[in-house]
Amino acid sequence: MTTTDARQVVLRYFDALAAGNQEAIRDSWDADGTCWYGGDLPISGTWQGREQVIDGFLATAFAHLDGEKEIGLKVTNVFGEGEQVLVEWDSWATGRTGRPYFEKNIGVFVVRDGRIHAMREYADTQHWERALVAPE
Repeated sequence: MTTTDARQVVLRYFDALAAGNQEAIRDSWDADGTCWYGGDLPISGTWQGREQVIDGFLATAFAHLDGEKEIGLKVTNVFGEGEQVLVEWDSWATGRTGRPYFEKNIGVFVVRDGRIHAMREYADTQHWERALVAPE
């Protein structure tokens, strides 16, 4: 896979996330894909397999957001080398807590055979907890 192809796979995934296109989100992930998120949050840890990534990691993250208010993301940088792609993005929403959420994220993606095989996401986990989980 070329660097351009891997970047396109990951950018297509981000477009699907921004649009809420569940079919394209699911299609972006390899059946055995993994997702890792640091910290001690409801979304932290390693999620193994497409179903766990989508129905576990992503569903848990989005369950903490107020779906009646704007939920957004914007890719700000993309770097790629072979099957690895690093993406920086901003994400914003209002938590079910009523508090604002604005995060700068970095994700390292591994793309194989046209699908995301692995992702490691790095973000300010303290902000995630304060905005989306912790009581006031």
